[in-house]
Formats: sequence, structure tokens, C-alpha cells
Amino acid sequence: MLFIIKKITLEVSANIILLMVVCVLIFHTLVLLGVIPFETVWGGRLENVSQMYLFETISIVVNLIIISVVGMKVGYIKRHLNEKIINTILWFLVVLFVLNTIGNIISLSLVESLIFTPLTFISA
Repeated sequence: MLFIIKKITLEVSANIILLMVVCVLIFHTLVLLGVIPFETVWGGRLENVSQMYLFETISIVVNLIIISVVGMKVGYIKRHLNEKIINTILWFLVVLFVLNTIGNIISLSLVESLIFTPLTFISA
């Protein structure tokens, strides 16, 4: 397994992350539109629609930031930040994904636990 991980290039790993984040953006957009019940997100702890709008908007903004930073790292997007800042943000995202994985494990939503725990773990 370690041999396989060493063979993954920065571009391949960035493409995987970008694909996953685009899928997550679609998912959160469907939650915002009411296609997917908001009880399946944020650990099943949202109490009303206004909380859902706030938290889903935050999630979408964070995911757009992730796309921007990863895109800058691999050169898909013109760099507006220096390499050190990009790397710092990426390490912050690793911590965020680890914490998110823990949150997904203890989620009240079975869907969130089963689907998003592996995705956030892979992202970290």
C-alpha cells in the first residue's frame, strides 16, 4: 500500500481532491435546494432551515476556497498567494479534514457516517 501512495503524483492527488470537492459542492447545493434533507448533514444536529442555510453556505465557501488553493498549488489557477501561504493553508486543511472525519464518525446521521467518513479521511 505504501508503494502505491508513493507513486501518486501531486497532479493526480490534486485531481482526486478537486473531483471529490466538486461532488461535495453538488451535494451541498442539493441540500440547499431541499432535494436532500438537511438532517443528513452537520452531524444531524441542525434544528431549522435558517441554520441549514447558514451552515451550508459556509460549507460551500470553504469548498470553493479548497478548490482555489489546490488549483493554485498545481498551477490550474494563477497564483495569487505565495507557495508558503498555499502550503500553510493546505496543512490547515489536513487538520480540518481530520477533525471532520472525527465529526463524521460520531454523527447522528448514518448517511454522513457511512459516506463522508471515508471521503474526509482520504482528503486528509
